[in-house]
Amino acid sequence: MFLFAKSIAGFSFCILGTRAASAHVKWFSAYDVAGQPRGLENVLCQDFELLLGVALLCIFSGCVVERTSLGEMIARSLNRFTEGLLLHTETMIRAICGFFFISLWAVGGILLTPELKTTSALVGPLQLAIAAGLLSRRTTPLSAAGIVVLFGLAVRDYGAFHLADYPIFLGLAAYLALTGLQKNLFGVQPLDVVRYATAVTLMWASVEKWAYPEWSFPLLIEHPGITLGFNNEFYMRAAGMVEFTLAFALAWTPLVRRVAAAVLIEMFISACFEFGKLDVIGHSAIIVVFVAILSDQRPKETDTPAAWLAPVGLCAALTATLFAYYVGHAAIFNTTIL
Repeated sequence: MFLFAKSIAGFSFCILGTRAASAHVKWFSAYDVAGQPRGLENVLCQDFELLLGVALLCIFSGCVVERTSLGEMIARSLNRFTEGLLLHTETMIRAICGFFFISLWAVGGILLTPELKTTSALVGPLQLAIAAGLLSRRTTPLSAAGIVVLFGLAVRDYGAFHLADYPIFLGLAAYLALTGLQKNLFGVQPLDVVRYATAVTLMWASVEKWAYPEWSFPLLIEHPGITLGFNNEFYMRAAGMVEFTLAFALAWTPLVRRVAAAVLIEMFISACFEFGKLDVIGHSAIIVVFVAILSDQRPKETDTPAAWLAPVGLCAALTATLFAYYVGHAAIFNTTIL
């Protein structure tokens, strides 16, 4: 009973204060992508199982509330709050992406994120060209192509497994290309494409918090208030579960994903205050995607899945992501799974 209460407290408090989890650890601490991750028998411990139970309860409750009058009231409140943003979603994403690439050019020596260093003299001009292309909808497909080129260079220099952290950039490239061409991707709206890419990005990053919690320990020592009184091991398990659950929620039903986006906005912005301008630059693109998801006022789908499917989907997504991460890592780096 005490462990369950601890898990509920850890899950709840981490939602309110997961600043270290929102900061990308590779930007601030030493890491070794090829290093041996924690074995799954260590990851899937009693704390993990109890935290998962709390996560399943939260996602199920959110889906139940969405179908009630309270859910409708929350949706209407969000609509009123985000109406102005909704009218300028595309412009907002293009502007923030332009800021992001101009910032990368100004800092220099960075491909897409702070740990992806480069000495190529062509990257800076390409980043400026991408930013310039975002000034007009007609040229955004060219900017999208430039983002794909930068992503390809990063894969060449750092490997596909490392870049599995960042499918959001491919999602943003797809969004910019599709909005510029005024097309959908096989019937999927541009915002939904980048939304799914963002969900995958965060789910993958969550597994990293369980596989390599020690990467974050220096940050937790430097910023002890972040842990909210929990020990570092439990905090990282809880932070990973919170992030994975919110990431999965981004791929679910309208109100659930909008509330998840609102929580993620708070988490990532608070991390910017804690970790400074590097975090502001690095996370600006993902924060604007959260804002776009929060502002999305499309009506609820008529074939909304039953509430009980959300916990099933969360378990399936968690199993698939853990499997892909550990099996992929073992195949590429010859590490062990258990």
